Amino acid sequence: MDSLENKDALDNQKVPTSTPQEATDKQDKTFLSTTQEVVDKLKQLLDEAENTNKSELDTLKQVFYKLHLSDLEQQQAKFIADGGKPEDFKPEVNPLEAELNDLIEQVKAKRRVIAAQTEELRQKNLKLKLAIIDKIKDFVESPDDVSGSYKEFKELQNQWNEIRQVPQSELNKLWSNYQLYVEQFYDKLKLNIEFREYDFKKNLEQKTEICELAEALDQESDVVSAFHQLQNFHQQWREIGPVSKELRDSIWERFKEASTVINKKHQDHFEMLKEQQTKNLELKAAICEKIEAIDLSVLDNFNAWSKETEAVLALQEEWKSIGFTPRQMNNKIFERFRAACDRFFDSKNEFLKEQKNEMQNNFAKKEVLCKKAEELKESTDWRTTGSELIKLQEEWKKIGPVHRKLSNPQWKRFNDACDHFFENRNKHNAELRKSETANLESKKEIITKLKALVNGEVEADDINEQVHELIKEWNSIGHVPFKVKDEIYKEYRTLVDNYFDKVNKGQASKKINNFKNLVTSIQEGGNDQALYREKERLTRKLDKMKSDLTTYENNLGFLTLSTKSGGSLLDEINRKADKLKEDIAVLEKKIEVLNTSI
Repeated sequence: MDSLENKDALDNQKVPTSTPQEATDKQDKTFLSTTQEVVDKLKQLLDEAENTNKSELDTLKQVFYKLHLSDLEQQQAKFIADGGKPEDFKPEVNPLEAELNDLIEQVKAKRRVIAAQTEELRQKNLKLKLAIIDKIKDFVESPDDVSGSYKEFKELQNQWNEIRQVPQSELNKLWSNYQLYVEQFYDKLKLNIEFREYDFKKNLEQKTEICELAEALDQESDVVSAFHQLQNFHQQWREIGPVSKELRDSIWERFKEASTVINKKHQDHFEMLKEQQTKNLELKAAICEKIEAIDLSVLDNFNAWSKETEAVLALQEEWKSIGFTPRQMNNKIFERFRAACDRFFDSKNEFLKEQKNEMQNNFAKKEVLCKKAEELKESTDWRTTGSELIKLQEEWKKIGPVHRKLSNPQWKRFNDACDHFFENRNKHNAELRKSETANLESKKEIITKLKALVNGEVEADDINEQVHELIKEWNSIGHVPFKVKDEIYKEYRTLVDNYFDKVNKGQASKKINNFKNLVTSIQEGGNDQALYREKERLTRKLDKMKSDLTTYENNLGFLTLSTKSGGSLLDEINRKADKLKEDIAVLEKKIEVLNTSI
């Protein structure tokens, strides 16, 4: 029965290809946050090389380069944010990389030596245990009474228990043969019942204690640790001799039940790790999909790229916080993630390169505008220069951005030149408004004086002369505020026109009467030819006056008030035109008198 019992024990010892301890170690690597911590962990493993495996070394190496790559990405992002060219970025060599590879090689070399030594020891132990089995077999197959061999048999058992490691491939067969011949030896042994029962009792006590320890493992919080402790208990169980036949099944069933509980927990834990790794794979795949889904074609400005960069960097941080994925997918999903990130940042670098060239061109264009503004800032041609500077400002707005380190100084230079001109113009306009207000008061005084003269409110022999002096004074005064310009001029013009209408009518009537008297005298003298010649002279003079009037009227059509003297010039031409019309009317009357007389 003990041979069956120990076969089950060996079956319970089987573990997955990737042990839970290895899986746990992998999870621990997730918490290494710097390359220095990875190197320190390798130094620790160098002192524990016999407990280290290849998977753990590979995982540490992968974590190191993952952290190193993350550091390089952060360095590059900072380099570009500080205004550097993407193509000028030179990754820093991690000084720990050489030490990492050296430590890995040292651990591997040490493990190779330990493995060779361990294999040599296992082969040696195998030979020793085979020799012990042969001796026990000789006792069993010997026709002599085995009682005399009992002491030597117990010594062989002690030797067997002291010999530990043997080749894994020989373990089951070796243990089965040993247990077979031990049981046969006990069955053949003709000891007295007290001695045999004492041996069974001692073995029962030891196995009962192991059962209790195995049952207590159910309370162990560390499932992996409990699983490894259970393996040690199985090893101890194999080293203890048999118990009485009637108790062999019950004690084994008790130990097997306790083992089943721990093995189930271990299996559940391992399945949970697999489930978590599968979930991690889904989370990482979702991150890849988000980065791959970014539409790079719509990222056509700095703000858009900055916003998406923040999102990608956040996804990279999220990636770091997620643990390992199933082993067969770990490299594949990382390559997918790396490709998606490279696509994004390569496109961003290309955009920045193009933008840099464009910003250099924009800077050159704005430099031209700065020079133009500085050339115009001292100008006193307020209207023309003001319009030109406004055009320069509109052109500035249409030009794209320049690098932020150059933008503010360049804008200040351009803006200072514009401000300098407009401040000077505002000062000039303030003085001009002050002058226009004074001019308005002066013209109001002239209007008051004209009213008094025209309406006869004052007596004067030289009214005509005073009126002309007031007109001359009016024309010498500059502009008045624009909003009252038309109103004040209309009032002035009405007074002047009324005055000259009244004066001209009296003079024209006097001239016609004098001319009639002259014509009568000529007729009485019998000189009719003189009247014909006068008519011809007046007719030629009339034609010239009409031609001059046409010229005045044409000039009035082209004259504007854009110049400072425009207003007075317009007044002068209007007066000349009006005077010419009056003279034409008088001349026509004279010709009519001549026609009547002839």
